[in-house]
Amino acid sequence: MARPMWTGVLTFGLVSVPVALYTATQSHDVHFHQLQRGTSDRIRNKRVNERTGKEVDFADIVKGYEVTEGEYVIVEPDELEQISPGRSRTIDIAGFVDLADVDPIFFDRTYYLGPRGKEYQKVYALLVEALEHAGKAGLAMFAMRGKEYLTAVRSEGGLLELHTMHFADEVRDPHSEVGDLPEKVKLSPQEVKTAEQLIGMLAIEWKPDEWHDTYEEQVKKLVQDKLAGREIAVSAGPAPEATNVIDLMDALRRSLETARKDGPAEEPKKTRADRTPAARASRSPKPTGGKKSTATKASTAAKTTKRASATGKQQLSQLTKAELYKRATDLDIPHRSTMTRDELQHALEQAGRSQRAAS
Repeated sequence: MARPMWTGVLTFGLVSVPVALYTATQSHDVHFHQLQRGTSDRIRNKRVNERTGKEVDFADIVKGYEVTEGEYVIVEPDELEQISPGRSRTIDIAGFVDLADVDPIFFDRTYYLGPRGKEYQKVYALLVEALEHAGKAGLAMFAMRGKEYLTAVRSEGGLLELHTMHFADEVRDPHSEVGDLPEKVKLSPQEVKTAEQLIGMLAIEWKPDEWHDTYEEQVKKLVQDKLAGREIAVSAGPAPEATNVIDLMDALRRSLETARKDGPAEEPKKTRADRTPAARASRSPKPTGGKKSTATKASTAAKTTKRASATGKQQLSQLTKAELYKRATDLDIPHRSTMTRDELQHALEQAGRSQRAAS
């Protein structure tokens, strides 16, 4: 059981419940040490006076706010400590807002809020249930580790989550940050309808377990390969070309055709004639006496291989990109992390043909 990083009281109106705050996420970044090339000597960072080049003790370092180039206002650590918000003892919800009205760009980090003791479970469960039914989040100011946060408390999966949020002046204006944003672009109804159809064809169910950090896997495999003395070959592959505006409808139509091909194949509907014994008998192969000729055996083997290939292709077409990637990882197919879904399927089909040919 994890230890809480903060404990206090959550209040709304005259209702209060003691709660504990827990970290909800963790990073899986691969960490490296800096070494001098050709040695195993670690590289250390030092605090150095840029004018004298001499190292400075931590106790002799103060903070300076630059007002003009080279001119600073000196602020001592204890001066900052006096105005620091300190540590909140309560999360006092000031009001509730509709979650649908909050742009996700305002959310920063997520924490779990749990009840601090079994005796507080009922009032905790009341807030969980009420927030879930209302579809709202409680807004509160909250100070932790010397910094003040705007936070949103919401209900998710039977517990409370606390999200630290950005203030409005911390969110950059996209029109001043992003160049070439479209203003008024004339789109035909057919273009919009076809794009919507493509989005519908490519709609998938949200399964977070199917998504993972492929770069982390590649880094770990690189380390293992180098440790084992294996040769390393890295290729990013060609970058996709931009879609020409003139060919936009053609690209949309071809994308739709590809999506339809990759979709699950429907079984042909059986007619009444197909269900009669006579119809089944007419399609059943008749037994032949004696031995089959070599040509017959080769033909049968070819048909069997073709059927197996078609079946494998159909099975692959029904998998998601994440499932295809997992199979490609199991087969150690190179450059898989740079492949599109179609490229992954094609690479797996080639690997399957190679395995059948080898057997």
